[in-house]
Amino acid sequence: MKKHSLVFLIVFVLLAILHQDAWNWDSASLVFGFLPVGLAYHALYSLVAATFWAIVIKVAWPHHLEEWAEGNDQ
Repeated sequence: MKKHSLVFLIVFVLLAILHQDAWNWDSASLVFGFLPVGLAYHALYSLVAATFWAIVIKVAWPHHLEEWAEGNDQ
């Protein structure tokens, strides 16, 4: 297993745990005066998760398999 694969796995598990935001369920707080805190949390969470997956694709994408599938495996 490559070193970055372990880091990606740890971050993935951390994101999975943070997705369950039980601490915001009973909060009536508003962010910016109109946005419920749970919705603001998930908006930020979505941005972080999308950024994480973009980095994973950029760093860990199996290019050799893609080249093989396209028939460019010279």
